[in-house]
This record gives sequence, C-alpha cells and structure tokens, in this order.
Amino acid sequence: MSGEANDKMRQAWARLTGLMLLLTNGTAIYATWVRVTFIAIDDPARTAANVAAGQSFVRIGMAADLLTTAGTVALVVGLYVVLKPVGPGLALLALCWRLIENSVLAALGFASFAAVILLDGGGFLRALDPAQAGDLAYALFKVQNWGFQFGFLFLGLGQAAFACLWWKSRYIPRWLAGLGMIASSIMAVVALGIIAWPPLYALLTMAYMAPMGLYEIGLGFWLLIRGIRLERQIS
Repeated sequence: MSGEANDKMRQAWARLTGLMLLLTNGTAIYATWVRVTFIAIDDPARTAANVAAGQSFVRIGMAADLLTTAGTVALVVGLYVVLKPVGPGLALLALCWRLIENSVLAALGFASFAAVILLDGGGFLRALDPAQAGDLAYALFKVQNWGFQFGFLFLGLGQAAFACLWWKSRYIPRWLAGLGMIASSIMAVVALGIIAWPPLYALLTMAYMAPMGLYEIGLGFWLLIRGIRLERQIS
C-alpha cells in the first residue's frame, strides 16, 4: 500500500473511531440510566417489582450494554490502526487492555440476563419462592454493577496508553491528549481503589467518570470532524 493510500486508510479509521466514541458513549449513558431507574438500592423486592413492570425497558437497556461493547471493539481497533505507527508495542498493549475490559463487560451482561430470567419465573424455578428468586436476582444485578469496576480498571489503563501515543504523535491537540492521560489515570486509580475499598464509591459516586466522558466525547467530535493531522511529524 502506498503512503498516500495508507494515510487515507488511517484517516478513515480515525473518523470511524470518532463516530464510535460518540455512539458508544450514548448507548453507555442510556444503559446506565436504565439500571439506575429499575434497581432500588438495598431493596430486592422493589427491584423485582420494577423489572416485572418494565421488563422490555430492562431488556432494551441490556441490549444497549451489548451494543456499547460491540461498538467499543470497533473503536479500539481504530485506535490501534491509527496509532500503531507511533508506537507498535504500546499500541498493542493498549489494545489488549481494552479487549480485556470489553470481555469482562460483555460477560457481566450475563448476570443481568440471568437475573431477568429468574424474575420471569418458569417451571424449572418452582423450587424457589418469589422472595428467594428476587434476592438472587438482586444479587446478580449487584454483581454486574460492582463488576464494572474491573472493566473500568482496564479501560483506564488502555486509554492512558492510547493517550500517551496521541501526545507523542501530535495527531490531535496536546491539550486533548493531556486530558486523556489525566482522565484515564483517574479512572484506573479510582476503579482499583473501589475494588480494594468499596465505600469509596459512596464517597465519589459516578463523578469520577466525568473527566473520561469529557475526554472521549471531545475526542470523538475532533476525530469525526477534523480527523488526524498526518502532516505533523512524530516527535
């Protein structure tokens, strides 16, 4: 492939990555809103009632989670294609970290699916009374919620590595790459902290994700509208 054709290919991947950043943030925000809406904190019975009253709503939220994972795999491949010439080893490490993240998050989706099946009832569940089924389903929903921190750890690590490559490449403004390094580091450190000491989540809530959201949405718009500045030399 000629140099010009390679540049056009990488520019196309950069714009696709920008689009996927925006779309996956949208589906992730929607899926999170769905979970917050139907899961009643420390109240399995009310959570079960919420699911029973709006099972289609809950299932659409689960589908949004899966679309987020599928779209994120596409954008991660795009990041790898665009940034591999800048640092092949670091780009591969970032790719692997992000693929671990999405494998974890995809697997966690089974927890919510199993919870909905439990609450849906059926002959094979006759050994459980409704209260037991509700408690078990609530536990599975909580497993998914807390399990996100495992995925977010690898999200932060992978995005930090990619942000370092953005900084080195000068393909995007360095202020944006710098925001990425800071936001990704916060994500990884806080996720690890929550895993080690769960009360930390109650102190920070979801506010610690705001810098990452700002970075990814900003990067998404930049790549989609402006693309990458291939005329800049890597330094």
